Amino acid sequence: MTKILSDVLSNQQLTGHDESHIIWLDDCTGIHQQALPAWKAMSEEAKLAGFDLKIASGYRGFDRQLTIWNRKFSGQQAIKNQQGEILDINTMTEHEIVKSILYFSALPGASRHHWGSDIDIYAKNLLPDNQKLQLEPWEFAENGPFYSLSQWLTDNASRFDFYFPYDKFRGGVAIEPWHLSYWPIAKYAEEILTIACIKSVLSNAKILGKNEIMLELSNIYRSYIQNVGSIHYG
Repeated sequence: MTKILSDVLSNQQLTGHDESHIIWLDDCTGIHQQALPAWKAMSEEAKLAGFDLKIASGYRGFDRQLTIWNRKFSGQQAIKNQQGEILDINTMTEHEIVKSILYFSALPGASRHHWGSDIDIYAKNLLPDNQKLQLEPWEFAENGPFYSLSQWLTDNASRFDFYFPYDKFRGGVAIEPWHLSYWPIAKYAEEILTIACIKSVLSNAKILGKNEIMLELSNIYRSYIQNVGSIHYG
């Protein structure tokens, strides 16, 4: 097991307001510089096993996460339920809208993607030519295009200090078999991301549903932010 790193994230980096900890692999894809060697090593071994690993989504800053949140809250972007059905926000309370967004999307300032330790991945060579990447559970389930990749990651990701924070539904965030966290950084970030830290960055943010969010922040923190899986070394 790799020793948990210290002092790898400032509060600004933790909440997506400073990207100086990020190394950019291309114009859109970033990862924490201290997670890059592990990602490269895992990618190289995965390639030998027949998987061309790609990062679909890596670092996301606060402003990007805020845009996603506000678009969903305002109805500009669809919110889906657990069955994949699009919800009609006109028939929902703000409390219901907040909970529904959190099922699939993180609260700005509290997204694990701010840290650079968390990546959404897939195998490019397994995606059918006529199929668009969705990052939905069925793609990684039996009979899905990435089922063999999912099995390989389950057996091997921890050897590179990666794990699945959303390996199963715990009553908060939906299962995400494509979402990997780099343990030495993510564990540290989980420990230093407090309710007070989140509240401080949201208090001045132009986030829709702010009153409801602030009212429910303790519950959100417990159910959607801290309610995650851990690494299991074989």
